[in-house]
Amino acid sequence: MSNTTPPGPGGPEFLESSAGSPVVSEERSTDNRKRLLALGGLVGVLAVGGGAVWTATSFLSTGAQPAEAMPAGTLGYVSIDLDPSGGQKIEAIQTLRKFPAFKEEIGLETDDDLREKLFEEIVKSGECEGLDYAKDVEPWLGDRAAVGAADLGGDTPAPIVVVQVKDAGKAEAGLDRLLEVCGGGVTSDAEADEEMGGWVVSGDWVVISQTEADAQKVVDATEEGSLAEDADFKRWTAEAGEPGIMSMYAAPAAGEYMSRYLGDMAGMGAAFGMPVPGEEFDSGSSGFSESMPGEEPSVPPEIEQALADFDGAAATMRFDDGAVELEMAYSDYQKDLTENFLGAGGVEMVEGLPDDTVAAFGLGFTDGWAQAMLDYLETSSGDAMDMDELIAEAEAETGLDLPADIETLLGEGIAVGLGSGIDADAIVNGGPEELPLGIKINGDPQEIQAVLDKVKDLAGSEAAPYFEVTESDGFAVLATNDEYRAAMESGGSLGETEAYDTVIEDDAVSVLFVNFNGDDD
Repeated sequence: MSNTTPPGPGGPEFLESSAGSPVVSEERSTDNRKRLLALGGLVGVLAVGGGAVWTATSFLSTGAQPAEAMPAGTLGYVSIDLDPSGGQKIEAIQTLRKFPAFKEEIGLETDDDLREKLFEEIVKSGECEGLDYAKDVEPWLGDRAAVGAADLGGDTPAPIVVVQVKDAGKAEAGLDRLLEVCGGGVTSDAEADEEMGGWVVSGDWVVISQTEADAQKVVDATEEGSLAEDADFKRWTAEAGEPGIMSMYAAPAAGEYMSRYLGDMAGMGAAFGMPVPGEEFDSGSSGFSESMPGEEPSVPPEIEQALADFDGAAATMRFDDGAVELEMAYSDYQKDLTENFLGAGGVEMVEGLPDDTVAAFGLGFTDGWAQAMLDYLETSSGDAMDMDELIAEAEAETGLDLPADIETLLGEGIAVGLGSGIDADAIVNGGPEELPLGIKINGDPQEIQAVLDKVKDLAGSEAAPYFEVTESDGFAVLATNDEYRAAMESGGSLGETEAYDTVIEDDAVSVLFVNFNGDDD
């Protein structure tokens, strides 16, 4: 394949099948277009597709980032950074080596060439036999890569893969070699261009898309404004905290595309006589509507509005202070609903669980949360659900007063704790009472017991012991056995333990905590 530079200074280098050969047709078959990402996949196996290994061994570093090679109109983006600084790389590997499976199966050391290690595994699996890492890959493959989708003016977003390269000329030869060895028998340049889609080498990046024309559009659009310069991208990635080994981003415009996608899916369902969102469900023998809808199906207006209000999101994964951390920031486009779950009661109770707690979950509620959830379900269904009728049926079956009894049952917050001393054989042979599991509720124990008494008989005699409430410091306690019940009642200071304090922020409003190093590993 030739390396051609368009006339004029500073023009991007690009790859084509041969000088003057035609650009890949836009009408090429879906199967062939999928082969476009065969190249991205081959490189991605070494860069993005190998994320499990890279994620386990990499961390933040300085230098050019993939967002600089994608246009500002990128709708979604996932990147990986394969160039950790020395100290951070050591911490990452030491953290992951705490897991016996990682230590035994991966066996990486801090001075290993991570890409070569993964390359050896790929060749060993039978893929890309004959490829030489030192000769064909290492000289040109860079340290960062990303996948994404961008609005290039078409009906649907165009897929993009960008991979950092060390040397444009060597990248050209390396890509040719990848096609030859890993391209499923494709040997000629013309065949490769037909099967693989298109790519352009621009500066320090190879940009891959469905066609060479699309790849060039990406390069041209990026020159007008990159994703790294986009205000929404900078805002949300900053909200997600310090960059890490992996970064993810969804643009505000992604909500509009999702709404369009759901509408298309509804249209496909209607074409086969299936019920669609917002359409009355036919409860006849088939369960499907027997005729085509009179109007073109659409997304329920409430969901459509929620997607229209979507303002963006970002996430980053990093190693920090001996832990693997995933931090997310996203558009609070349903503030009225979210506010019902911002109570502090659940987190406070988790922090007071026994110190040897292996796993815990805590969530707080505000007054009226259950009714708010019912209202949300009714409106989001496009009024297809008659909530009053459903509630009446549930009350008749259970004897509960809904939603009031649900709010009473869960109080202002709950904390679920799993204790140490888990014996799988004992649980299998002895039943749930052998599991050290308990629930603490920030509510009135007597009122909670009254609610449980209404449904105790429905649960059966074997489950009845698990419906007995005891009181501890004003909290209601439920547990699978008396020993763990006593532990829950006595409480503890889980929130002050090193494991908990390391990974849970002080301002958390809900908590899911798992101590992988607990209970004798």
